[in-house]
Amino acid sequence: MSELCLGTMGFGTEWQWGAEYETSKAIFDEFVKEGGNFLDTANIYTNGSSERFLADFIATERHHYVLATKYTLSDNRSNTNVNGAGNSRKNMMRSVEESLKRLKTDYIDLLYLHAWDALTPIEEVMRGMDDLVKQGKVNYVGFSDTPAWVVSSAQTMALLRGWAPLVAMQLEYSLMQRTPERDLIPMCQEFGISVIPWAPLAGGALTGKYIMGDKGRLPETSQRLNARNTQIVNEVIKIAEETGWKPSNIALKWCLQKTYSSIPVVGATKVKQIKENMECLALNLLPEHIERLNKASEIEKGFPHDFLLVEGTREVIYGGFDHRIVR
Repeated sequence: MSELCLGTMGFGTEWQWGAEYETSKAIFDEFVKEGGNFLDTANIYTNGSSERFLADFIATERHHYVLATKYTLSDNRSNTNVNGAGNSRKNMMRSVEESLKRLKTDYIDLLYLHAWDALTPIEEVMRGMDDLVKQGKVNYVGFSDTPAWVVSSAQTMALLRGWAPLVAMQLEYSLMQRTPERDLIPMCQEFGISVIPWAPLAGGALTGKYIMGDKGRLPETSQRLNARNTQIVNEVIKIAEETGWKPSNIALKWCLQKTYSSIPVVGATKVKQIKENMECLALNLLPEHIERLNKASEIEKGFPHDFLLVEGTREVIYGGFDHRIVR
């Protein structure tokens, strides 16, 4: 599996942005030329065009690619189907069958639950996913945008009942969004779940383009333009200037080097963007660069994490022998 995953949410222009078919194919070809084989889409992306484009692009070498798609979000444009959204087994089975048709394939390599609906019993989700694996329609399963306690429950249930375990967790993670370090990423490490960060460049903010005046579709009220995040971008730019790399290379490589078993999802609507993104694979950040970026983007871990690190707390937990513990 390639070190980066190609995000194809922008393949198609039905959402009034994105890339036409020919440009999407050129982006795909550039990604593959550089060794990429991990592809990410979803049932709703560009009203289905993303999956349809990929069907054409992978048709001649289907088994070469690791193809991920998602179910949950409504793809029912007329809003006439009350069961056409959510995490239920009914929607799961319907959505997967529709994705298989659009993708013109017999199987999906990785199926994600796209977002937790806080309604469907977790047993229903995991049993449904396991059935799809047993049917040969799905090879592996994962979750996206779901609280750590839900994923922990799901993984424990799957392991105890012999169901297909979760192998991947897609989550927003970047220098601007480090809150997954509180629970989600440690949970993934504990359960052997790969971390698949989306928006590793924070919607382009970490390239430096927004503070240079190119706001694009970003609203002026976006948190990606606040003082803290501007400080982070400035540090990224400084390191880029010192090392001769681009800011996007620095931000992506931090994500790759920082996180256990991390495969960032990189999207593109122009060929030059995917070329630039893939340049990061030739870069190795020094420990001092990682430390500077960590400091600039530092977050509070919150309770109980910070509390458990207090010297007095550790004193009574370990009876004064904390210094002898090897981690």
